[in-house]
Formats: sequence, C-alpha cells, structure tokens
Amino acid sequence: MILYILRHAIAEDATPGGDDGARKLTQGGREKLRRSAQAMRKLGLKFDVILTSPLARATETAEVVAQAYSNDPPPQVVPALATGVPAQQAIGALRPFAKHRHVMIVGHEPQLSGVASILLAATPEAVNINLKKGGLISLEVPARPERGGASLQWMLTPRQMRKIGK
Repeated sequence: MILYILRHAIAEDATPGGDDGARKLTQGGREKLRRSAQAMRKLGLKFDVILTSPLARATETAEVVAQAYSNDPPPQVVPALATGVPAQQAIGALRPFAKHRHVMIVGHEPQLSGVASILLAATPEAVNINLKKGGLISLEVPARPERGGASLQWMLTPRQMRKIGK
C-alpha cells in the first residue's frame, strides 16, 4: 500500500477556553491547500480512500483535496486520527483499509509523525519528522506495518507543493 500522510492546512488560532476541534481553516490556508491539491494532481497521485480526523481543520483539508479529485473518493472520518490518540492506535484503525493500494490520511501532529516513524522503524520516536501544516509524506507500507519496514518515497513541504501546483 502507498500511504500518503497529509497534515491539515493552516487553521484559526485556538481561543482561550474554545473548542480546539471546531477550529477551521483560514482563508489563506484554504487557498494554499487548493494549490497543493493541484500539485497532487500534477504529480499523478491517486487515492482509493481519503481518511480524516474528525476535527474541523482536518475534515476541511480532506474536503479540499477531495474536491480537486471531483470528490472521488469522498473523505471518510476515522476517529482514531483525532488529536491525542496514540500513533499505534491510529495505525490499528487503518487495518480495514489495507486492501486499498493508495490511501491518504489527514490529521495532526505529533500523531502523524509518530505514525510515519512506527511504519518506518517500528517505534514512534525512532524517526524525527517535522511535518509542516499542509506537508505531505509518501510511504510504501508492507503488509505488516506494525513491525516497521515501510519505505519513505518522498516528503514535500507546503512550499514545494505550491510551486508544483502553479
């Protein structure tokens, strides 16, 4: 399976006492993400499934990507991709989707870096990845991802993606 790991785009700042899960993308974050989604298309990326955290900023990110692909496939919410869920638990929630060849997950840091590290080296702290908002990683994942052994295909920063998407 090819796993694409996308961190949500730039979102509103948290308000004191506000609901972190309700934070939405900023207009600028949405516009930058649209260019990034165009870059994904230019690169020939395809997704059999787009899985997203239930938090607003992640679901909006997944929706923008899906729109660039005529909503085929539409995003699906996976609660284990929410903030605060351990990376190993998020990986476990991906098992039902292992039959797909191209899977995108949209979520949050530090969970996404932990997911990538576990898939690459079997432990969440082994690989130090700093995935920027709107950044994208591509991994080739073996049949038993809990044991590591994934291969990093590439990692693109949001700036690199926007240059491609022009």
